[in-house]
Amino acid sequence: MISFICPVCKKELTDSGSLYRCGNGHCFDKSKFGYVNLLQSQKSSAKRHGDDRLMIRARRDFLDAGCYRFLLDAVCEICEKYLPDGGNVLDAGCGECYYSAGIKRHFTNCGKELFCTGIDISKDALEFASKRKSGISLAVASLFDLPFADESFDMLLNIFSPEAYGEFHRVLKKGGYLLRIIPLEKHLLGLKAAIYDKPYLNDVPDTDIAGFRCLETRQIKADLKLETNETIQNLFKMTPYYYKTGIDDQNKINKLEFLETQAEFEIRIYEKE
Repeated sequence: MISFICPVCKKELTDSGSLYRCGNGHCFDKSKFGYVNLLQSQKSSAKRHGDDRLMIRARRDFLDAGCYRFLLDAVCEICEKYLPDGGNVLDAGCGECYYSAGIKRHFTNCGKELFCTGIDISKDALEFASKRKSGISLAVASLFDLPFADESFDMLLNIFSPEAYGEFHRVLKKGGYLLRIIPLEKHLLGLKAAIYDKPYLNDVPDTDIAGFRCLETRQIKADLKLETNETIQNLFKMTPYYYKTGIDDQNKINKLEFLETQAEFEIRIYEKE
Protein backbone atom coordinates (compact mmCIF):
# COMPACT_ATOMS: atom_id res chain seq x y z
CA MET A 1 0.00 0.00 0.00
CA ILE A 2 1.42 3.39 -1.02
CA SER A 3 1.36 6.21 1.54
CA PHE A 4 0.15 9.72 0.82
CA ILE A 5 2.62 12.54 1.36
CA CYS A 6 1.89 15.84 3.05
CA PRO A 7 0.93 18.54 0.52
CA VAL A 8 2.65 21.15 2.71
CA CYS A 9 6.08 19.66 3.46
CA LYS A 10 6.11 16.48 1.32
CA LYS A 11 6.82 14.15 4.24
CA GLU A 12 5.03 10.80 4.45
CA LEU A 13 1.60 10.86 6.05
CA THR A 14 0.70 8.25 8.66
CA ASP A 15 -2.87 6.99 8.90
CA SER A 16 -3.94 7.10 12.54
CA GLY A 17 -7.57 6.11 11.96
CA SER A 18 -9.47 9.39 11.97
CA LEU A 19 -6.74 11.53 10.40
CA TYR A 20 -3.44 11.59 8.58
CA ARG A 21 -0.40 13.19 10.22
CA CYS A 22 3.13 13.87 8.98
CA GLY A 23 6.38 14.10 10.96
CA ASN A 24 6.15 17.90 10.99
CA GLY A 25 2.75 17.80 12.68
CA HIS A 26 0.56 18.72 9.73
CA CYS A 27 -2.81 16.97 10.13
CA PHE A 28 -5.57 16.15 7.67
CA ASP A 29 -8.90 14.80 8.89
CA LYS A 30 -10.68 11.98 7.15
CA SER A 31 -14.20 12.74 6.04
CA LYS A 32 -17.08 10.67 7.36
CA PHE A 33 -16.90 8.79 4.06
CA GLY A 34 -13.27 7.80 4.64
CA TYR A 35 -11.40 9.93 2.08
CA VAL A 36 -8.89 12.64 3.03
CA ASN A 37 -8.75 16.11 1.48
CA LEU A 38 -5.18 16.92 0.44
CA LEU A 39 -6.12 19.67 -2.00
CA GLN A 40 -4.63 22.98 -0.90
CA SER A 41 -7.57 25.31 -1.42
CA GLN A 42 -5.39 28.42 -1.47
CA LYS A 43 -4.06 27.27 -4.84
CA SER A 44 -7.50 27.64 -6.42
CA SER A 45 -10.14 30.36 -6.32
CA ALA A 46 -12.91 27.93 -7.28
CA LYS A 47 -15.50 27.15 -4.62
CA ARG A 48 -16.27 23.76 -6.15
CA HIS A 49 -13.92 21.42 -7.93
CA GLY A 50 -14.47 18.69 -10.50
CA ASP A 51 -17.62 16.88 -11.54
CA ASP A 52 -20.89 17.76 -9.82
CA ARG A 53 -23.31 15.32 -8.19
CA LEU A 54 -25.65 15.23 -11.19
CA MET A 55 -22.88 14.03 -13.51
CA ILE A 56 -21.45 11.61 -10.95
CA ARG A 57 -24.80 10.02 -10.11
CA ALA A 58 -25.69 9.66 -13.80
CA ARG A 59 -22.32 8.08 -14.58
CA ARG A 60 -22.54 5.71 -11.62
CA ASP A 61 -26.01 4.53 -12.64
CA PHE A 62 -25.04 4.14 -16.30
CA LEU A 63 -21.87 2.22 -15.53
CA ASP A 64 -23.40 0.07 -12.80
CA ALA A 65 -26.10 -0.95 -15.29
CA GLY A 66 -23.28 -2.66 -17.24
CA CYS A 67 -23.39 -0.44 -20.33
CA TYR A 68 -19.60 -0.18 -20.52
CA ARG A 69 -18.84 -3.60 -19.04
CA PHE A 70 -17.17 -4.61 -22.29
CA LEU A 71 -14.61 -1.85 -21.73
CA LEU A 72 -14.01 -2.80 -18.10
CA ASP A 73 -13.44 -6.43 -19.14
CA ALA A 74 -10.80 -5.30 -21.66
CA VAL A 75 -9.08 -3.12 -19.05
CA CYS A 76 -9.00 -6.00 -16.56
CA GLU A 77 -7.42 -8.28 -19.15
CA ILE A 78 -4.70 -5.73 -19.91
CA CYS A 79 -4.00 -5.06 -16.24
CA GLU A 80 -3.62 -8.79 -15.58
CA LYS A 81 -1.10 -8.93 -18.43
CA TYR A 82 1.10 -6.10 -17.14
CA LEU A 83 0.66 -5.93 -13.37
CA PRO A 84 2.48 -8.15 -10.86
CA ASP A 85 0.69 -9.87 -8.01
CA GLY A 86 0.75 -7.36 -5.13
CA GLY A 87 1.21 -4.41 -7.49
CA ASN A 88 0.28 -0.81 -6.72
CA VAL A 89 -2.09 1.11 -8.99
CA LEU A 90 -3.03 4.79 -8.98
CA ASP A 91 -6.37 5.77 -10.51
CA ALA A 92 -5.65 9.41 -11.37
CA GLY A 93 -9.00 11.15 -11.77
CA CYS A 94 -10.82 8.15 -10.35
CA GLY A 95 -14.34 9.59 -10.22
CA GLU A 96 -16.59 7.09 -8.47
CA CYS A 97 -13.97 4.31 -8.98
CA TYR A 98 -15.97 2.11 -11.34
CA TYR A 99 -12.87 0.98 -13.24
CA SER A 100 -10.35 0.69 -10.39
CA ALA A 101 -12.88 -1.12 -8.17
CA GLY A 102 -13.61 -3.48 -11.06
CA ILE A 103 -9.92 -4.18 -11.62
CA LYS A 104 -9.35 -4.82 -7.92
CA ARG A 105 -12.34 -7.19 -7.83
CA HIS A 106 -11.02 -9.02 -10.91
CA PHE A 107 -7.62 -9.59 -9.28
CA THR A 108 -9.27 -10.83 -6.09
CA ASN A 109 -11.38 -13.29 -8.10
CA CYS A 110 -8.16 -14.53 -9.74
CA GLY A 111 -6.57 -15.12 -6.33
CA LYS A 112 -4.19 -12.17 -6.69
CA GLU A 113 -3.60 -9.09 -4.58
CA LEU A 114 -3.73 -5.54 -5.88
CA PHE A 115 -3.35 -2.29 -3.97
CA CYS A 116 -5.31 0.62 -5.42
CA THR A 117 -5.29 4.32 -4.62
CA GLY A 118 -7.67 6.85 -6.14
CA ILE A 119 -7.44 10.61 -6.33
CA ASP A 120 -9.93 13.06 -7.73
CA ILE A 121 -10.50 16.78 -7.41
CA SER A 122 -14.22 16.24 -6.73
CA LYS A 123 -15.31 15.54 -3.15
CA ASP A 124 -18.68 14.37 -4.45
CA ALA A 125 -16.99 11.78 -6.68
CA LEU A 126 -15.02 10.38 -3.74
CA GLU A 127 -18.17 10.19 -1.63
CA PHE A 128 -19.69 7.94 -4.29
CA ALA A 129 -16.40 6.03 -4.65
CA SER A 130 -16.23 5.33 -0.92
CA LYS A 131 -19.67 3.74 -1.02
CA ARG A 132 -18.31 0.97 -3.26
CA LYS A 133 -16.51 -0.43 -0.17
CA SER A 134 -13.71 -1.63 -2.44
CA GLY A 135 -10.78 -1.00 -0.10
CA ILE A 136 -9.30 1.72 -2.31
CA SER A 137 -7.46 4.52 -0.49
CA LEU A 138 -9.00 7.83 -1.55
CA ALA A 139 -7.88 11.46 -1.45
CA VAL A 140 -9.06 14.76 -2.86
CA ALA A 141 -6.04 16.02 -4.79
CA SER A 142 -4.99 17.54 -8.09
CA LEU A 143 -3.48 15.48 -10.89
CA PHE A 144 -0.98 18.30 -11.32
CA ASP A 145 0.30 17.98 -7.74
CA LEU A 146 0.00 14.31 -6.84
CA PRO A 147 0.46 13.59 -3.10
CA PHE A 148 2.90 10.71 -3.58
CA ALA A 149 6.64 10.15 -3.46
CA ASP A 150 8.64 9.65 -6.64
CA GLU A 151 8.49 6.21 -8.29
CA SER A 152 5.66 4.85 -6.14
CA PHE A 153 3.35 3.00 -8.56
CA ASP A 154 3.51 0.06 -10.94
CA MET A 155 0.65 1.42 -13.05
CA LEU A 156 -1.29 4.64 -13.39
CA LEU A 157 -4.80 4.74 -14.85
CA ASN A 158 -5.73 7.83 -16.89
CA ILE A 159 -9.31 7.06 -17.91
CA PHE A 160 -11.28 9.96 -19.44
CA SER A 161 -9.49 12.39 -17.14
CA PRO A 162 -7.06 15.29 -17.70
CA GLU A 163 -3.44 14.54 -18.51
CA ALA A 164 -0.57 15.59 -16.24
CA TYR A 165 2.22 13.63 -17.86
CA GLY A 166 5.02 15.23 -15.86
CA GLU A 167 3.42 14.12 -12.59
CA PHE A 168 2.44 10.74 -14.05
CA HIS A 169 6.06 10.15 -15.02
CA ARG A 170 7.31 11.23 -11.59
CA VAL A 171 5.12 8.88 -9.51
CA LEU A 172 5.53 5.82 -11.74
CA LYS A 173 8.35 3.39 -11.08
CA LYS A 174 10.96 3.05 -13.79
CA GLY A 175 9.43 0.62 -16.24
CA GLY A 176 5.97 1.29 -14.78
CA TYR A 177 2.92 1.51 -16.99
CA LEU A 178 0.51 4.26 -17.96
CA LEU A 179 -2.90 2.98 -19.09
CA ARG A 180 -4.77 5.67 -20.96
CA ILE A 181 -8.26 5.44 -22.49
CA ILE A 182 -9.50 7.94 -25.05
CA PRO A 183 -12.71 8.19 -27.10
CA LEU A 184 -12.34 7.59 -30.83
CA GLU A 185 -13.76 9.76 -33.62
CA LYS A 186 -17.25 8.26 -33.72
CA HIS A 187 -17.68 7.68 -29.99
CA LEU A 188 -21.30 8.54 -29.03
CA LEU A 189 -22.00 9.87 -32.52
CA GLY A 190 -25.57 8.56 -32.30
CA LEU A 191 -26.14 10.54 -29.11
CA LYS A 192 -24.73 13.68 -30.70
CA ALA A 193 -26.93 13.13 -33.77
CA ALA A 194 -29.95 13.12 -31.45
CA ILE A 195 -28.89 16.44 -29.95
CA TYR A 196 -27.22 18.48 -32.67
CA ASP A 197 -28.26 19.33 -36.20
CA LYS A 198 -24.66 18.84 -37.32
CA PRO A 199 -23.01 16.20 -35.09
CA TYR A 200 -19.20 16.40 -35.06
CA LEU A 201 -16.45 13.81 -34.83
CA ASN A 202 -14.08 13.71 -31.87
CA ASP A 203 -10.46 14.75 -32.19
CA VAL A 204 -8.13 11.84 -31.48
CA PRO A 205 -4.78 12.82 -29.93
CA ASP A 206 -1.47 11.49 -31.17
CA THR A 207 0.04 8.53 -29.30
CA ASP A 208 3.41 10.17 -28.57
CA ILE A 209 4.04 11.19 -24.95
CA ALA A 210 7.43 12.49 -23.84
CA GLY A 211 9.13 10.15 -21.38
CA PHE A 212 6.91 7.19 -22.30
CA ARG A 213 7.09 4.43 -24.90
CA CYS A 214 3.81 3.18 -26.37
CA LEU A 215 3.73 -0.61 -26.10
CA GLU A 216 0.34 -1.36 -27.58
CA THR A 217 -3.04 0.07 -28.52
CA ARG A 218 -6.39 -1.69 -28.57
CA GLN A 219 -9.59 -0.38 -30.08
CA ILE A 220 -12.70 -1.46 -28.18
CA LYS A 221 -16.03 -0.88 -29.91
CA ALA A 222 -19.67 -1.74 -29.33
CA ASP A 223 -23.09 -0.65 -30.55
CA LEU A 224 -25.22 0.45 -27.62
CA LYS A 225 -28.97 0.03 -27.72
CA LEU A 226 -30.48 2.04 -24.89
CA GLU A 227 -34.12 1.13 -24.37
CA THR A 228 -35.27 3.42 -21.56
CA ASN A 229 -35.30 7.19 -21.25
CA GLU A 230 -33.64 6.87 -17.85
CA THR A 231 -30.59 5.14 -19.35
CA ILE A 232 -30.44 7.64 -22.21
CA GLN A 233 -30.65 10.51 -19.72
CA ASN A 234 -27.86 9.01 -17.64
CA LEU A 235 -25.60 8.75 -20.68
CA PHE A 236 -26.42 12.33 -21.69
CA LYS A 237 -25.86 13.77 -18.21
CA MET A 238 -22.55 12.00 -17.68
CA THR A 239 -21.10 13.72 -20.76
CA PRO A 240 -20.06 17.35 -21.30
CA TYR A 241 -22.81 17.65 -23.94
CA TYR A 242 -25.48 18.10 -21.26
CA TYR A 243 -23.66 21.13 -19.90
CA LYS A 244 -23.07 22.62 -23.35
CA THR A 245 -26.67 22.46 -24.59
CA GLY A 246 -29.68 24.68 -24.06
CA ILE A 247 -33.20 23.74 -23.05
CA ASP A 248 -34.33 23.04 -26.62
CA ASP A 249 -31.59 20.48 -27.24
CA GLN A 250 -32.07 18.92 -23.80
CA ASN A 251 -35.75 18.49 -24.57
CA LYS A 252 -34.84 16.34 -27.59
CA ILE A 253 -33.32 13.82 -25.18
CA ASN A 254 -36.26 14.10 -22.76
CA LYS A 255 -38.54 12.64 -25.43
CA LEU A 256 -36.37 9.67 -26.45
CA GLU A 257 -37.31 6.14 -25.37
CA PHE A 258 -34.75 4.38 -27.59
CA LEU A 259 -31.26 5.35 -28.70
CA GLU A 260 -28.66 3.47 -30.70
CA THR A 261 -25.16 4.88 -30.57
CA GLN A 262 -21.57 3.81 -31.06
CA ALA A 263 -19.23 3.42 -28.11
CA GLU A 264 -15.68 3.46 -29.43
CA PHE A 265 -12.53 3.64 -27.31
CA GLU A 266 -8.81 3.17 -27.66
CA ILE A 267 -6.78 1.75 -24.79
CA ARG A 268 -3.16 2.82 -24.93
CA ILE A 269 -0.44 1.18 -22.83
CA TYR A 270 2.79 3.07 -22.23
CA GLU A 271 5.98 2.15 -20.40
CA LYS A 272 7.91 4.79 -18.48
CA GLU A 273 11.32 5.31 -20.03
